[in-house]
Amino acid sequence: MIEGKELFYEIGPIRPPSEAYSLLVRFTRNCPWNKCTFCNLYKKTRFQKRTIDEIKQDIDTIKSIHDHIKEMSGGNGCTTRSLAEEICMNPSFNECYKSVAVWMYFGGKNVFIQDAHSLAMNPEAFLECLTYLKETFPGIERITCYARARTIAERLSVEDLIKMRSDGLTRLHVGFESGSDRVLAFMKKGVTKAQQIECGQKVKASGIELSEYIVLGLGGKTWSEEHAKESADAINRIDPDYIRMRTLTINRRMPLYEKIQSGDFPVPDPEDLLHEERLFIENLNNISSTVKSDHMLNLLEEVDGRLPGDKEKILSVIDRYFELSDEERLVFQFGRRSGTFRSTDDLRDIAVFDRIKKRMKEMNSRTPGKVEKILSILHEDT
Repeated sequence: MIEGKELFYEIGPIRPPSEAYSLLVRFTRNCPWNKCTFCNLYKKTRFQKRTIDEIKQDIDTIKSIHDHIKEMSGGNGCTTRSLAEEICMNPSFNECYKSVAVWMYFGGKNVFIQDAHSLAMNPEAFLECLTYLKETFPGIERITCYARARTIAERLSVEDLIKMRSDGLTRLHVGFESGSDRVLAFMKKGVTKAQQIECGQKVKASGIELSEYIVLGLGGKTWSEEHAKESADAINRIDPDYIRMRTLTINRRMPLYEKIQSGDFPVPDPEDLLHEERLFIENLNNISSTVKSDHMLNLLEEVDGRLPGDKEKILSVIDRYFELSDEERLVFQFGRRSGTFRSTDDLRDIAVFDRIKKRMKEMNSRTPGKVEKILSILHEDT
């Protein structure tokens, strides 16, 4: 390390899959709302706004790590693959070094600001840190962060957002989750459909790119149709740049688990989710959003395209799945959950198909119901 010292900066627990190769810079800690029944990530933690000095100190540390790696690469702005791998595999380098090395290898152009809702900061403080980040790394091209719809709807003006865009903020990731007021209230999301729409329209008016996340299964079996149709209605009024699909997963640490145990939330199965997803997409009209299924827990990764032109193509991906035999669908689900399959076309590999089928049979013979448990969105981990 530099002069024998360990260099550390704070890195939060999550980022969107689309920010896999972005530099992670923590402006706030945890979640200011932290009441959603379908989320357990920040439970038993307290939301904190980091000071401007803390954030700037982290940015300075990142710069020191960046410059050290640059020296090791012979002065090149971006590290080589071999150097990035050496840093990532070498236990003498900490996670901060590894994160910066990967960021540099992939171009050093994108930054994701953590944690769950950094726009809860005072706008002037946020802008000062944003400016400092850009001044320290003038080659940055994209800066993104999570944002809470209610805050933007109630506290931020379009002018505030325009200022953030002019100072470098290029994209906001908003946890839309559902457009149904009934579902939002049941899940204690702390936002209404109207606020979701107002937030989305403000962000779009500011020129900042908008990614809205919908959670398949959030209405359970009871409100599945309402969840799909009301979500589509709200999204039609927003016309976000991206609509990103996420699959509800449940474990014992989530408050929602108690609702399942009491029978208040009937859990949908994987194919229920596909019917819901199809209904949602079918009801998207007169928008130009890009639909992305960019998460490993989504059953059909191929649900991907630009509306309106690709709408029929996207729907055909779901329809093609339901044209498979019962056995093919079950094998595909298992293959997808185990990371073997990425597309229904992968079923054409007979050797892999037979191997997965054999594996499923062996698992159920040893532990009856094991395969069904793996395929369920309900996880019994502790």
